Amino acid sequence: MTELTEAYGFKGRTMLDRGGDKIGKIDDIYEDKQTGQPEWALVNTGLFGTKKTFVPLRGASPVGEDVRVPIEKAHVKGAPGIDADGELSETEERELFTHYDLGYETDVDAAAGNGHDTSGPTTDDAMTRSEEELRVGTERREAGRARLRKYVVTETEQRTVPVRREEVRVEREPITEGNVDQALDGPEISEEEHEVVLHEERAVVDKEVVPKERVRLGTEEHTDQETISETLRKERIETNDDARS
Repeated sequence: MTELTEAYGFKGRTMLDRGGDKIGKIDDIYEDKQTGQPEWALVNTGLFGTKKTFVPLRGASPVGEDVRVPIEKAHVKGAPGIDADGELSETEERELFTHYDLGYETDVDAAAGNGHDTSGPTTDDAMTRSEEELRVGTERREAGRARLRKYVVTETEQRTVPVRREEVRVEREPITEGNVDQALDGPEISEEEHEVVLHEERAVVDKEVVPKERVRLGTEEHTDQETISETLRKERIETNDDARS
């Protein structure tokens, strides 16, 4: 049976059927009038969650942030429509128990039994004392996602390149015996024009794409310690001697 403190933590969670299909949001928890334990969840069902349906909490268990019950969603859809007025009458409870194929026992039925030990045959002359034991395990679920994304950025890179250029320089040489013949070659007085082609270097830029590295995503496991706290029930047996001396 689901613990009372645990069941009230179900409020606001999503209820799933045995196959993981969504039934609806849990709106409220109803207790059993005899035991005070949580017995029914009032669930907002229908297309827009406007319908309220009672679903038994027997066998319910949390699955991550949701709550799973061992019932088919189609079975819940056919549940009788009962007004959520804070308490279920005996007739309404019997109707729900019948629909979900659950055994129904009233106060009168319980009183008709022999003793209160439900752990064995009522004809047995001994009681079985039981305790809840904590069993802790782990479940694997998705905690997030990491992505690799490649994008382009622009950077300015400067390089200094030496460039050469030619400039005109006037060279003068005196007339000597070695060049006098060249100096007197031609008319004595004339007009002439000489031209020299000047050259210079300029910086040019070219770009090429060069692969630098390969990048991929990997995973590594880290182990943390998580402390779990839960309330456990234990049966105690005491004697009550009504014999009078």
